[in-house]
Amino acid sequence: MTRPIGNVRLKAARQHAGFGSQQALADALTRVAPQLGLGHLVVSTRQIRRWESANPPWPRADHQRLLVQVLQLPIEDLGFTPPWEVSVAGPEAAIAARNPQPPRYGGQSAPSLSKARGVIQPSTVASDYAAITAAYRRLYANVLPTHLHPPVVEHARMGAQLLGETAGVSHGVLATALAETLLLAGRIEFFDLRQPDDADASFVRALQAAGEADDALLGSAILAHAAFVPGWVGRRDDAADRIRAARTYARRGPASAEFLAWLDAVEAECETISGHTREALRLIQHAEETVAEGSQYASPDWFTWFSPVRLAAFKGNTELKAGHLPQAKEALTAALNDASPADDKQRTVILGDLAAVEAAQHNPEAACSYAIRALDQLGVTWYATGMDRVLEVRKALQPHAELDCVQQLDDRLYDWQATLSTLQH
Repeated sequence: MTRPIGNVRLKAARQHAGFGSQQALADALTRVAPQLGLGHLVVSTRQIRRWESANPPWPRADHQRLLVQVLQLPIEDLGFTPPWEVSVAGPEAAIAARNPQPPRYGGQSAPSLSKARGVIQPSTVASDYAAITAAYRRLYANVLPTHLHPPVVEHARMGAQLLGETAGVSHGVLATALAETLLLAGRIEFFDLRQPDDADASFVRALQAAGEADDALLGSAILAHAAFVPGWVGRRDDAADRIRAARTYARRGPASAEFLAWLDAVEAECETISGHTREALRLIQHAEETVAEGSQYASPDWFTWFSPVRLAAFKGNTELKAGHLPQAKEALTAALNDASPADDKQRTVILGDLAAVEAAQHNPEAACSYAIRALDQLGVTWYATGMDRVLEVRKALQPHAELDCVQQLDDRLYDWQATLSTLQH
C-alpha cells in the first residue's frame, strides 16, 4: 500500500469541517479574519494548496490563528512541522521515541496522530494491532459502553503513537486499524454515551488516520458517521455537507450495495430529524432498490452496523415521523421478527418505535408493553439511543398517566437499576 501524497491531516480536517474544496476553506478563512482583528486578510486557494502539499510550509502566526479558529484543531494536529523542531539522529532519537512526553488531550478522548520517529517497529506490530481492533469491533455488540470505551480509547492512543514507528505496508495496515478504532470510539461516544463533542473529535482523528492509509471507503464511513453529529440536532446543511463528502469518497470505493444503501439511510435519518420526511422516504426507497439490485463488491469486515433489519428499522422510524402509522408498524414488526442476537442494541430502538406507533394510535396498553420490552432489553445491552426512544414514548403517554399500564411503566422506568443506568451512562 502506497502512502497518499500530501498533507492528509489538513485535508481530512478540512473535509470533516464541511469544506469540500480548497476554495471553500480559503473563503472561510478570509471571512473569519476580520472577526479575529486581522483586517481584510485574504487567503488564496494557492495558499491552501501549498498547505496540503507533501511538504507544507509552517503557517505564519495570523494564518495559524485562522486555521485553528475555523478547523477547531491545534496547529500541530493539521500536519505542520514547526521550523524549530530539531531532528535528533543516532541513539538520542531512539531514546526520545521510547520515552515520549505524555500526550495532552484537552479533555477529549481522541489522540493526535504522532509524527515519524527514529525507531521502526517490526511488521508484526501492525497485524497484531489490527487483530485487537477486530476483537473490540466484535465486543461492541454486547459489552457495556462504559466498560468498552476506556480500553478502546487507550488502544487508539497506542495506535497513534505506533503510527510514527511504522513504514511501508505496515504503516498502511496500522493506519487503517487506527482509523477503525477511532471510528468505534466515536460511535460509542455518540450513540451509547451521548457525548457528541467527543465523538466529533474522534471522527476527525479517524478521518486523518484513514487519510494516512489512503482508505477511501473507510473515510466515507467516518464522514457519514460525522454527519449524524449535526444531523441529530437539525443542522441540515452541515449534515448534508458531510454526507456529500461521504458519497464522494464512496465512489472511490469500491462500495458494496449495502454500503451505498446505508449512506441513503444515514441521509434519510438526518432529513427525518429536520422534518423533511418526503425526501427521507425517497432515500429509503432508493436504498431498498440499491440492495435489491446488488453489487459486484463485498462489504469490508468492519462494516457491521447495517443489514436488512437495520434498513427496515430506518424505514419504520421515517414512516412513524411522517405519520404513516400502519406502514411504520408493518416495517418495524418485520424488523423485530427478523432481528438476530447481533441486533440486540437495535432491538431496543425498534421496540421503542413500535411503542411510539401504538401511542400515536391511542393504544396505551400496547405502547407500554413494547416500552417495557425495550427496558428488558436495555437491562441486557445498554444503548442510550434506545433509552431515548422509551423516554419519548413516556412523554407521549402523559395524557394516560393515570392508567395502570403507564404507572407500571413508570415503576420500571424509574426503578433503582434503570435510574442508575440512565445517570451512569
